[in-house]
Amino acid sequence: MGCIACAALVLDGAGVTLARKESSSIPVEADSICPDRFVGLGPTEIAALPVYYGRRKVTLGDLFEVEGAGAANVTVSGDLKAVKKIGQGMSMGRVTVTGDVGPHLGASMTGGEIVVQGNAGDWVGAHMSGGRIVVQGDAGHFVGAAYSGEPRGVRGGTIIVGGNAGREVGARMRRGLIVVLGDTGEFAGAGMLAGSVFVGGRLGGRPGAGMKRGTIVAFGEAPELLPTFRYACSYRPVFLRCYLQSLEASGLIASPGLPDGEFRRYVGDMNSGGRGEVLIRDQSQ
Repeated sequence: MGCIACAALVLDGAGVTLARKESSSIPVEADSICPDRFVGLGPTEIAALPVYYGRRKVTLGDLFEVEGAGAANVTVSGDLKAVKKIGQGMSMGRVTVTGDVGPHLGASMTGGEIVVQGNAGDWVGAHMSGGRIVVQGDAGHFVGAAYSGEPRGVRGGTIIVGGNAGREVGARMRRGLIVVLGDTGEFAGAGMLAGSVFVGGRLGGRPGAGMKRGTIVAFGEAPELLPTFRYACSYRPVFLRCYLQSLEASGLIASPGLPDGEFRRYVGDMNSGGRGEVLIRDQSQ
């Protein structure tokens, strides 16, 4: 099944505009690019917020042209491939990224919305507990996953990836919804505690390894599951139809988007209690 493009979202209204001054591969830790940090600040004060440029502590104004004020809408543009942690911890407002962006986008966010009009790096939405992230292009590894050594990843909110994503999508997620409209790498939903992962394209190998609860849905091509998963039945999930109608009505995926139909249900991972499920759409329909 081919990649399905995200429906375009219209983000309007005055706000803060940040434009990267020059291109560089030096990592930038920019957790200060967050609507919560901009509340009550003018452009001069926003420009004075700290960021790390490699090992050097600098200001936003050293790296970005800053215009406007207000926290409701933030637009970031320019060469952002090495810019990390945009929207980290945000609880309100909207951030629009025009172009590709670096890792840890929206990590630990609790509310608000981030839209990337391009591709995103690794760890999109890591440990988020609320809000919404839409990546219109591809995403890297560990979308919505837990950081190494942490027992739980995403605890709420929604992540939509319009293209492909890497390995371990939703690894150890606790609740929430992750939708990848293209293909995923290996170990999607590994160690899941709850929540849902939808994959519109090809689901990578060994999905759901070690999952305790939760749901993985393969709308397209799926690999042979691990032997610790058991076939349960074939049916038409009502809950899935409700999810898809809601996503299409909100404009998060194009309509018609992911196909409904009959799914084969497998339960597992039996090594972890066997209360999770993988639904694989019957491609003969």
